[in-house]
Amino acid sequence: MMERAESGQKLYTRMRLWEFPDEYVIEPTDGSSGSPLAVSRADGSMKLIDGVPECSSLRVPKIRTIFGVVGMLKLVAGSYLIVILERECVGSYLGHPIFKITSLKILPCDRSLKNSSAEQKKVETEFSGLLRVAERTCGLYFSYDTNLTLSAQRLHDLGDESKLLPLWRQAEPRFLWNNYMLEVLIDNKLDPYLLPVVQGSFQNFQAAIGKDIIEVTLIARRCTRRNGTRMWRRGADPDGYVANFVESEQIVHMNGYTASFVQVRGSMPFLWEQIVDLTYKPKFEIVKPEDAPQVAERHFLDLRKKYGSVLAVDLVNKHGGEGRLSEKFANAMQHVRSDDVRYLHFDFHKICGHIHFERLSILYDQIADFLEKGGYLLLNEKGEKMKEQVGVVRTNCIDCLDRTNVTQSMIGRRMLEIQLRRIGAFGAEEKISSHPNFDESFKILWANHGDDISIQYSGTPALKGDFVRCGQRTAQGILKDGWNALARYYFNNFSDGVKQDAIDLLHGHYIVSVSRDMTPPSQTGGLESMASFPLALSLVLTGFFFSVMSLRQVRYDLRHLFFSAIWASLTVAIAAFVRANGRIFCNRPRLHKPRH
Repeated sequence: MMERAESGQKLYTRMRLWEFPDEYVIEPTDGSSGSPLAVSRADGSMKLIDGVPECSSLRVPKIRTIFGVVGMLKLVAGSYLIVILERECVGSYLGHPIFKITSLKILPCDRSLKNSSAEQKKVETEFSGLLRVAERTCGLYFSYDTNLTLSAQRLHDLGDESKLLPLWRQAEPRFLWNNYMLEVLIDNKLDPYLLPVVQGSFQNFQAAIGKDIIEVTLIARRCTRRNGTRMWRRGADPDGYVANFVESEQIVHMNGYTASFVQVRGSMPFLWEQIVDLTYKPKFEIVKPEDAPQVAERHFLDLRKKYGSVLAVDLVNKHGGEGRLSEKFANAMQHVRSDDVRYLHFDFHKICGHIHFERLSILYDQIADFLEKGGYLLLNEKGEKMKEQVGVVRTNCIDCLDRTNVTQSMIGRRMLEIQLRRIGAFGAEEKISSHPNFDESFKILWANHGDDISIQYSGTPALKGDFVRCGQRTAQGILKDGWNALARYYFNNFSDGVKQDAIDLLHGHYIVSVSRDMTPPSQTGGLESMASFPLALSLVLTGFFFSVMSLRQVRYDLRHLFFSAIWASLTVAIAAFVRANGRIFCNRPRLHKPRH
């Protein structure tokens, strides 16, 4: 078993929240002798106190149990404390329990708002509405005992002094979901309350191979530097941080041995975007194409520092709009390629189509040499490092979801087989598919992993998930993909704008100020003021319905042909108006901030 990376000061694992009229009091109830924390409901100021204040008929508190403090956000006139109401234990990471947050609660500390100006109150209401969206954030995980933001290899390589630091001090800032929200608690030196949270996925299973019990864990860590939703966060920013960047770590335990293998995914590392305009697939726009080589260079320099050598696998189409992006990526890589950075294009759709995903073996043959040199982490029974990973495969498609997940699951399968042969669980030619129960569990592991990542970025489970889950494409899976594609279209156009604002607020990408502009609600009259997707859709469907009904009556009266033409013309006109005025109908982000 790997050496425990324990911090010098333990985190509180269970607390009692006292909601007094003038303050919140958080009392540790996990057996520790820590001091309660008092938070003013007027301005959010914090202080440690000796004990819980006495109750009286004028100070009757509401009492509930909480399991952690996520952080605090300051808005225009008030502050908002975020706590964990419910948690679920989902497994263990290197011997330590891992919990999933199933319910967050935002506690307002805004009593001073009553003395604020009308403008401040209006802006505060706007922003506090975004916090209610943030309260529903999914895929959040934490541990009281170990640092979930670090891979097994980085955790093993921590120095003795670093292991004594509080968990938040050990954390990798890129993957610390509540990094910005913890700042107020850090300033108040509240280490036992500072709980690091990761957004991503945590899946694991156990299976028997002969007399051996094998435990496999798969973790996703989402980067917060350019976090966001599918259409509203594309490409890279000028510093080289990319959208939907996720580190996936596959860990196997058996007979005291621990093996780990890390992959990453992320959007193509130059400035590009898709402006939502109600079309199913908005046009790709390359922003500042002359800067692409420099942005890509910054991105891969950062990857090399963190992972060693890098192999970029580009899965997008070679033609059409995707082809333009792929060409720009390939050209930018001409300036970045070196002995430590390689680029490989693999046209997933052309080679594999929509059903022949077994042809990914062609890709594996092309990258097998890099995987062998890049290696993986292997620790023996004493926790000693026998082998380490010195290279990483970086996979991308357009969304870095569906094609990427199928490809990463194939690479993860091959690497797990190599690891199990090294440990001695598998023979020279033995494969995961030789063990049906193990094989099924492995497929479900990666399918759930892909769904979690996809839901956070696009709002729906991953497409092509039936292949990852079942090993083949199915009619039911294809129909489900169609439904999810339509759902993505709806979310992208009509709900992700507000969600993007909430994400930017949580991560400090937008600092709240009354003097900073917010896009005001539309004040125009007429149709634009009441335009919405449900209205537009209902008008189009109504026109279509009456057109069909009129056509069915033509055989009885030719005048219905005239009426049918009128209804059809109205339907086309409405649809054209919706298309031409897509931005009126789209639910766009309202915070004014640079897109890159």
